Amino acid sequence: MAPADVLIDCQDAALTFGRGPNAVVAVHGAALRVHAGDRLAIVGPSGSGKSSLLHLLAGLEQPTSGSVTWPGLAGLRDIGLVFQGDSLVPALDIVENTALPLVLTGMSDDRAHEAALSALALVGTADLADRLPEEISGGQAQRVAAARVLAQTPRVILADEPTGRLDHATGGRVLDALLTAADETGAALVVTTHDPAVAARLTARCTMRDGRLTSADSVEANAGHSLGDTS
Repeated sequence: MAPADVLIDCQDAALTFGRGPNAVVAVHGAALRVHAGDRLAIVGPSGSGKSSLLHLLAGLEQPTSGSVTWPGLAGLRDIGLVFQGDSLVPALDIVENTALPLVLTGMSDDRAHEAALSALALVGTADLADRLPEEISGGQAQRVAAARVLAQTPRVILADEPTGRLDHATGGRVLDALLTAADETGAALVVTTHDPAVAARLTARCTMRDGRLTSADSVEANAGHSLGDTS
């Protein structure tokens, strides 16, 4: 049985797209546990399977074999997702974009607006509240995306290459926002990245190559994690 602080338990999970000779194995038998308070980087080049693994952890994809469970979560709504690119709704201003997931869960407009403003302030974008997405920079939009997750107070934040399209300084500010979001909500944070500088700012790291997840740190650095390729 998984320990009580395990929020996501991925055991021998594989993900294959297609069938027969055209099948593509995106993830080979990955084993990973995400614990409360984790700050984990999944590092690998483009096409290594990082995003596919993150989609498994989020419940967006079902494993072809093996299992992904969420023993420490009340449901998948406890997971906040930050995608590569900001994914903001063009017709909504920044505070409306930030509040949107809360409104969709049935929260009143006033409460959602207040929570959104607080989240924007925590990531340094409160002054953008009444602007449209087309009126802000890519780095600002990524910080807004982090604020949208922060407003939801998730137990786990999964961020897919959140700095991949940004310059070093702007990417650093986005990562600051994600770490702030995780610290403020008490959430675990899992970030996929190809950038060693991003990975170095998280306390545990693993690598993804050709769909295979392997440990990249010493045993001491990865204490508390179950990582490995079991294919």
